[in-house]
Amino acid sequence: MTDHSFVSHRPGSSRSARATRRALTLTAATAAVLLSATTAASGISSYNATPAPERTEVGALVATWDNDEDPATPDRVDWVCSGTMLDGGTFLTAAHCTSGWPDNVRFYVSLEQDVQAGLDAAAQRFPGQPTSVARSVGVEGSAHSDPAYPGNSADSHDIAVIEVPAAEMAQRWSFTPAALPSAGELDQLGPQGLRETDFVVAGYGTQEAQRGPGGHTHPGGGVRMKAPVSFDALNKTWVRLAMTEPQGNGGACYGDSGGPNFATIDGVRTLVSTTITGDAPCYATNVTYRLDAPGARSFLSPFVALP
Repeated sequence: MTDHSFVSHRPGSSRSARATRRALTLTAATAAVLLSATTAASGISSYNATPAPERTEVGALVATWDNDEDPATPDRVDWVCSGTMLDGGTFLTAAHCTSGWPDNVRFYVSLEQDVQAGLDAAAQRFPGQPTSVARSVGVEGSAHSDPAYPGNSADSHDIAVIEVPAAEMAQRWSFTPAALPSAGELDQLGPQGLRETDFVVAGYGTQEAQRGPGGHTHPGGGVRMKAPVSFDALNKTWVRLAMTEPQGNGGACYGDSGGPNFATIDGVRTLVSTTITGDAPCYATNVTYRLDAPGARSFLSPFVALP
């Protein structure tokens, strides 16, 4: 998903996109090239995955930033990660998606189904104007990363929120915020209960690795997708979810960082964890940060009402 190429706390690769897909450098010429090169994009896995237009609480994190010789104005814009609305004005994502940027980075939340198409179209309408491009697809907000990030092996604290104006979000999109789990809810289910639980991952990320003449690539991305995943393992802060195709699973990849992993618990679709990392080709395991654990709940409590 981003140039936080590997801000992982475990072997594998972070699921953010800034380093693995091109950013939009907005000049008139570039905008024209990008638009002409646009093809239908998809994300999550290419197997056992489907579009998720009904998951309107799931959004993309868009950023503008500068990396040329004139730091006074941003010259780049792109979607960089995924996330979920927790209430009318709070968007949950990962701390590695909001950390390590130039000082003039600005973040926007978009709930568009196809944010890549929106960016490409806006690049043609507003050549050389990354702020206008970002505003065309998203609402600007303020980022708050867990101050304990990057933490340690016991708890990475890889969690962040973007606070956005609730009234502006409501004017642009209709959505029902995600339901959060109660404290220790996954522990209460236990391994057997978790194996019997239906999990779904959602996000805007790229597809699993594809082999080609130039080596591995990760095509697609920028469209909200979903895929079934299944329980693999649980520890104090992580829940590992299997993405293996023969078992009927799909999976997450680059650009899905910060995005939701839902579990149906007692008939309620519950946002139990966020995508953080996994195996580099995106074939096997999604390593996700538990939202029912003490660290995540401690960070979230000033921003949202917790069950």
